Amino acid sequence: MNVHGPSLGIGVAITVAAIFGAYFALNNLNQEEPLVLEDASDIIQDTEPQKLKKEVFTANASPYLGDENAPITMVEFGDYQCFFCNRYFHETEHDVLENYVETGKVKILFKDFTIIGPDSINAAHATHCANEEGKFWQYHDILYNNWTGENNGWASSENLFKFAKEIGLNTDNFSECMLEARYQDLIIASNNDAKALGLDGTPGFFIIGPDNEVTRISGAQPYDVFKRTFDSELNK
Repeated sequence: MNVHGPSLGIGVAITVAAIFGAYFALNNLNQEEPLVLEDASDIIQDTEPQKLKKEVFTANASPYLGDENAPITMVEFGDYQCFFCNRYFHETEHDVLENYVETGKVKILFKDFTIIGPDSINAAHATHCANEEGKFWQYHDILYNNWTGENNGWASSENLFKFAKEIGLNTDNFSECMLEARYQDLIIASNNDAKALGLDGTPGFFIIGPDNEVTRISGAQPYDVFKRTFDSELNK
């Protein structure tokens, strides 16, 4: 399959040093203590003196998945090449969607934390190009449904183009978007948000409840961990 113009690879175009870090699979960490989101000042304040703006969760992100008026927001930081992100997608996400998103209780944002390799950046970029046609989440899903490992070529430029065609994107527009590295600043900013929140691996989840309490869940935890957190927030 021919791709318009030069290779779709944009990894070199993005400043790798700005967004790559050591990769630690945080699959076995326990649920962590909550933070609190303060409405008045629009910040998050932990026990440390550093204060983080609310936008660290909501900016540089995907469109919402679910009802935007849902009382709970779940923010996932992920890498499309990540083994444990893929495990969460296949083993847990369906139940979260069926029981909480589709019922209007939870809405989801996805944010990039591209820490594994150049194909991670390319895959993330492709989702934002797909979003230009309202298909962010379709592209997100096709990536994880074609996952075969880390840094083994499944998220190559050629395959990203093929995925775009499979979900019905305008491939000329998609190719142009990729070639221009149109969303490199957004991806870098999302990575910086992850670092500001203290993440050093993927996936990382932040659950923002109706009372603006923020709970962090690290790693591909089983569905029951998410269920307990959601139900606790809904029953306050």
